[in-house]
Amino acid sequence: MKGVVKKHGSFTALHGMDLNIEPGEFFALLGPSGSGKTTTLRILAGLEEVNAGNVWLDDVDVTHQQPGERDVAMVFQSYALYPHMTVGQNIGFPLKMIGMPASQIEVAVKESAAKVDIGHLLDRRPGQLSGGQQQRCALARAIVRKPRLFLLDEPLSNLDAKLRVETRLELRRLQRSLGVTAVYVTHDQEEAMTVADRVAVFMEGRLMQIGTPKEIFLRPATVAVAGFIGTPPMNLLDAHLSGSQVSVGNAVLPVAGGVTGERDITLGVRPGDLRLADHGIGAQVEYVEDLGDSLVVNLRIGDRRVKLKKDPSGPALAEGQPVHLSFAPDTAHLFDRASGERI
Repeated sequence: MKGVVKKHGSFTALHGMDLNIEPGEFFALLGPSGSGKTTTLRILAGLEEVNAGNVWLDDVDVTHQQPGERDVAMVFQSYALYPHMTVGQNIGFPLKMIGMPASQIEVAVKESAAKVDIGHLLDRRPGQLSGGQQQRCALARAIVRKPRLFLLDEPLSNLDAKLRVETRLELRRLQRSLGVTAVYVTHDQEEAMTVADRVAVFMEGRLMQIGTPKEIFLRPATVAVAGFIGTPPMNLLDAHLSGSQVSVGNAVLPVAGGVTGERDITLGVRPGDLRLADHGIGAQVEYVEDLGDSLVVNLRIGDRRVKLKKDPSGPALAEGQPVHLSFAPDTAHLFDRASGERI
């Protein structure tokens, strides 16, 4: 996608999108609701017209091609199955539309259904299936044509938590076995980080950062990305940088990286990198979330709430207890206060 702009009246949904997805890549579009990720997917599918810019598929400009001319398959959030058809008829429908002989359709449907483990459900109707089975039916219908581009719009959002985890691993396996390029829209960062080769983070119709899940987690490009990625997300505090030290709250702490100069910054520290200490930033315990294998301690620093993640060992923390917080110098993330960009 080159310079793609999409407007709905006076509202700009996409501001000049530049995006390059490699062949065979599992690529995730990640962002909160309304950030432009589904609009991007629909433009790739040909379901939305662009106001400016171009869409290229294998070096062919498809900007003004109809969806049926693009050799693209899409799995919708709602699955969009035909309730009056059997599972087998739903899966075979795209092949019927292009006039493939019935005998060939039957073979292709069985092969496609077997890949997603629903070969035993071909005679049922969608209303007789569980949510997970409906989702597999929608996947089988998408892969039966062997498209060159596979688009998935939040396909797991209707599944329960356990099934989501299982199905996302199956999706990854399926994409690898097919060798197809997949573009996957989700607002669930854990989902994006576990299945994708690379992730594009969207905010308010703009592409904020593209990289591997590890790159985006370790080096968020902006305050907005830092505050979105991570569970719990990064703590962000107003601070002042002077040489290799930051003043935050009532404490002065060292930071790594050879940063020089003096300016107001936003200091980012991940909950897992914060430590309880004898000296440091003064804070007060608000409440403790016990997750079994870890504790998430909610603290108050002035008018700002922060989270600290630690193992359950050590003395118990009481609500209202005053504590001090610190962090290793190389775990601090520094962002310019005015622009929000990483220093």
